[in-house]
Amino acid sequence: MRSFCCLAALLCLSACPKRTADQIHDEHMPHRFEHAEEWAARFEDPSRDAWQQPEEVIKALGLPATASLADIGSATGYFSVRFARALPEGAVYGVDVESSMVDYLTKRAETEKLKNLKTILGAYDDPKIPQPVDCIIVVNTYHHISERPAYFARLAASLKPGGRLVIIDFKKGSKRGPPDADKLSPDEVTKELAQAGYAVASTWNFLPDQYFVAYSRK
Repeated sequence: MRSFCCLAALLCLSACPKRTADQIHDEHMPHRFEHAEEWAARFEDPSRDAWQQPEEVIKALGLPATASLADIGSATGYFSVRFARALPEGAVYGVDVESSMVDYLTKRAETEKLKNLKTILGAYDDPKIPQPVDCIIVVNTYHHISERPAYFARLAASLKPGGRLVIIDFKKGSKRGPPDADKLSPDEVTKELAQAGYAVASTWNFLPDQYFVAYSRK
C-alpha cells in the first residue's frame, strides 16, 4: 500500500528551507516523513491557514463539544490540535503511520495540555481507532491510500451510528498538492466510497484549492 501518512504527503512540500509555504506546496515529494521536528515548521506554517481555513472547516462540521473524532494522517497535529480545543469534552485521536510524527504529536499534546488528544500509530491498512467515533476526517490524504473501497469499508466499524466520514483533498487544476495525474475528483471519491457503503451527506465549497465532502453510511 502506498503511504498515506503525515499530512505532509498531502501537502507535497519540497525540502528547500528558503522557499515560502505557498511555493513549496506546488511540488511533489517522497512519502516518508521520519523527522518530525524538521517538518513541523512547514506543516504548521501560519500561511497555510489562508487556504486551508481550519477554523471554518471545524465550524462547518458543527460538532458538539462532547463529540469524538479521528484525524487520519495527523502528522504534527495541524487539525488534531484544533479539534482537541474545539471538542474539550470529547475525544480526538491523531492517527499516523510514522512513529516520529506520533511521538511529536504526543509531546505536543502534553505540552499544550490537551488531555483529550490521544495519538495512535496506525498501520497502512488499519488506523487502529480504539472505539467508534462521531467523525473521521481525512485531509489531503485520501489520494495516497491504496485499495480505498476495501479500506473504507473496514473503517465503517470505527464510526458510530449516524457518524460522518469527511474527505478534504486537492482539486484537479489546483497548483497545490500533487500533480493532477495523482489527484482524484470528488466524483471519483464519491464513486469509490459508494462501493464501500457510503453516501454523500453534505458538501461545502468555500475552500479555494480543495473539495470538502461529508459522507454517511448508506
